[in-house]
Amino acid sequence: MTTSFDRRALLVGGLAASAATVAPLSQAFAQRRGRVSANDKVQVGLIGCKGMGWSDLSAMCKRADVAPVALCDVDATVLAARGAELKKVSGRTPKLYDDYRRMLDDKSIDAVIIATPDHWHALQLVDAMSAGKDAYCEKPLGNSIAECRAMVAAKQRHNRVVQVGQWQRSNQHWADAIAHVQSGGIGRVRKVKAWAYMGWMKRVVPQPDQAPPAGVDYDRWLGPAPLRPFNPNRFHFSWRWYWDYAGGLMTDWGVHLMDIALLGMKAEAPRSVSALGGAYGYPGSAMETPDTQTAIYDFGDYSVEWEHAVGISQGPYGGRDHGVAFVGETGTLVVDRGQWRVTPETSDGRAMTREIPVTKAKDEGLDRHTADFIACVKDRTRTPACTIEAASNTAIVCQMGNIALRTGRKVNWDAASGQFRDDAEANGLITPHYRTPYRLPAA
Repeated sequence: MTTSFDRRALLVGGLAASAATVAPLSQAFAQRRGRVSANDKVQVGLIGCKGMGWSDLSAMCKRADVAPVALCDVDATVLAARGAELKKVSGRTPKLYDDYRRMLDDKSIDAVIIATPDHWHALQLVDAMSAGKDAYCEKPLGNSIAECRAMVAAKQRHNRVVQVGQWQRSNQHWADAIAHVQSGGIGRVRKVKAWAYMGWMKRVVPQPDQAPPAGVDYDRWLGPAPLRPFNPNRFHFSWRWYWDYAGGLMTDWGVHLMDIALLGMKAEAPRSVSALGGAYGYPGSAMETPDTQTAIYDFGDYSVEWEHAVGISQGPYGGRDHGVAFVGETGTLVVDRGQWRVTPETSDGRAMTREIPVTKAKDEGLDRHTADFIACVKDRTRTPACTIEAASNTAIVCQMGNIALRTGRKVNWDAASGQFRDDAEANGLITPHYRTPYRLPAA
């Protein structure tokens, strides 16, 4: 069941063409209220302008105390188009960069949005904090367990404000659902299920390697990833389906929905993880990451299960294409981006807990999340809605699901050592291998 709300969310995520994102930025400036002194404005730069980063900037620009002043992208065509659009709606010509390090050298910039492919997050976030910038970093935090640890360590060293883009933490209906679970409203929870069924995804047709598009600095786009010939399937948006740059749907949608599962259960590290999956929907697809995957996490007295499938939309609990279900002794709570509800268990024909009918979302999580970041930048006693520590934990748990899949066996986690027990192959996937001259930041 793909709703209009879900399609909007997918467009926000970067599937839309450039023209489809013109209106949100125009509306953002139209919604700004009040006059704010230039000295009181947070000067923001954006690294990675094509997809979700543009949506993040558009949401942030709804605040009158935000000044978008700089853009960075390795695709000159994207950079020029975004620069012209920003000038049109803001009346100010932004500074344009093809190298994020030059942007970080600009002392007038207070904060940056990092919305590049996942394999770049660690270097750019650590460099941003080292340069004295606060940062709004897209999810997932990192593309490996070691990168997540390095970013948390850098945040502790530099004491900067970091908000990670798991914006569902700022939606009130998610918070209400979690509060109901934690209050005992459905009794003891024995199982949590999170899922994403992406019916809009089509088969990724194999294409030959070719020259990069004009204006693309492909070597800089690759950054620390292995040197490979350019292939359009590994570039804009679809880089998500290749291990060099990301972790597929397990980390893309997984960090959003597994984050709610972990938050609801106040969970950190599982004891063990099992996973299976493959190209079950589209055999012969150019995707490396599985189009169908299940991962089961053992937390001792309850389990958390993740599943995704592409090309089909009819997920569980009434055909929902995404969501999180908390299965308790007295009822089941199901929540997604549009609503939440509780269905009671029954005993002798009587409900064991209070039924809560469909309660719909009434706010925009991304708007609230980006506003929360700016508020934290201005009042440094505040705690961001999604701290880097919380985002690291969720990303690491999702990485465990992929590591179990790639090793083809159950992996057992030792939280004390931060490694898998007696499993050299799994431990070998904790740390990425950066190509020269790039180096993984120290943890």
